[in-house]
Amino acid sequence: MNIKKQHGYLRYFSFSLIITLLVSCGEEKKDYLTTIFDGKTLNGWHTLGGEATYGVENGEIIGTTVANTPNTFLATDSLYTDFILELDFKTDSVSNSGVQIRSNTAPWYRDGIVHGYQVEIDPSKRAWSGGIYDEKRRKWLYPLEENPAAQKAYKPNDWNHYRIEAIGDTIKTWINDVPAAHLIDDMTAEGFIALQVHSIGKKGKPGVEIKWRNIEFITENLEQYSMSSPLTPVVTKNQLTYDEKKAGWELLWDGKTTDGWRGAKLETFPEQGWEIKDGILSVLASGGGESTAGGDIVTEKMYANFEMKVDFKITEGANSGIKYYVDTELNKGEGSSIGLEYQILDDERHPDAKLGSHDGSRTVGSLYDLIQADTNKHMNPIGEWNTAHIVSKDNQVEHWLNGVKILEYERGSEDFLKLVSKSKYKDWPNFGLYEQGNLLLQDHGDLVSFKNIKIKSYE
Repeated sequence: MNIKKQHGYLRYFSFSLIITLLVSCGEEKKDYLTTIFDGKTLNGWHTLGGEATYGVENGEIIGTTVANTPNTFLATDSLYTDFILELDFKTDSVSNSGVQIRSNTAPWYRDGIVHGYQVEIDPSKRAWSGGIYDEKRRKWLYPLEENPAAQKAYKPNDWNHYRIEAIGDTIKTWINDVPAAHLIDDMTAEGFIALQVHSIGKKGKPGVEIKWRNIEFITENLEQYSMSSPLTPVVTKNQLTYDEKKAGWELLWDGKTTDGWRGAKLETFPEQGWEIKDGILSVLASGGGESTAGGDIVTEKMYANFEMKVDFKITEGANSGIKYYVDTELNKGEGSSIGLEYQILDDERHPDAKLGSHDGSRTVGSLYDLIQADTNKHMNPIGEWNTAHIVSKDNQVEHWLNGVKILEYERGSEDFLKLVSKSKYKDWPNFGLYEQGNLLLQDHGDLVSFKNIKIKSYE
């Protein structure tokens, strides 16, 4: 063999070896994934929501848009916590879609509507495919405004590939091997995986197909196969989401300091009885007494028309509350400061759940001692986080728990005044009628924790 032929053979051999290694590595990478779709049937899946159709053809799941129907989902029968999911998808140039992960449906939540994390499929000019949207809850959590590489990675009218990692409180996505999103959020740890055919509205086109294939995943040994992402993570804990910023929300607590808060009967924040640790604000246990340890804390600012959201977590038998329109000058003696109260309580174990001037008016979410919250409300178990939401606009007040309205009333109405006259507040002048007041977190001597404290003010 002459030298030229030998060099040519070596180059051919080296090139072939490289190709073989690359193919081998690619095959090895996929060995850990197993199918979640058998390529022939929809066994293990079921539809939720609207009336769009799903079928199987040529190893592909095909969803087809239908007029005058809400979002339709093809969901796994099983629920999953941590996993790595890969799949291919294809849609036309206008049909929005998505892949739901850790999503759920429950009778108590908006009549069973599908809600949870969605990895967006967005063929529009916005090109946010791979971003993370919170379906029927908080909306956008990780848009792609600042990720042009991922926006450009989407291939219109062609097959695209997603890699989705959901491990612990971290969700990472890739579109066609380009990092798209990196989210740290702990709202939901478990749920189904689902494919979405979006509602098309009056101007949409029925009969449009969205396709998925090669749907594979893994639920074990995830750390071994997890990929690092160069993206700066978006952390939602004690931060405003993308849509909250657009809507004018502000943080009431920064997650680190006592800025903006003071003791209800102090000029400064209490030196004991409260703890800030790992982004969580906790009133410590002190025997169940009302405002006998660190005491209540209030906002330094006063609010008139507002919305307030607070995540809270209780311990067994705990009692606390969120008060609004508080006048800290009204009660300088023993006990808690006076104001309207969104009750926080362990209804199953605390005796207050059976007490009150009006039946059930001291249960969780109730307007304390005045109006009972809806008995169909949903409270997450002890040790899990719940979200309280108070809306007060032009004397119209609503209490929400975990995304569902549980009571409403009108401040100053005849019914309201009658309730007050028969309650423990009857001797306090102008109770609940102030134009503005402080917001308060109560010390009732039990361990209760708070985070994600947010406010939206209205002129």
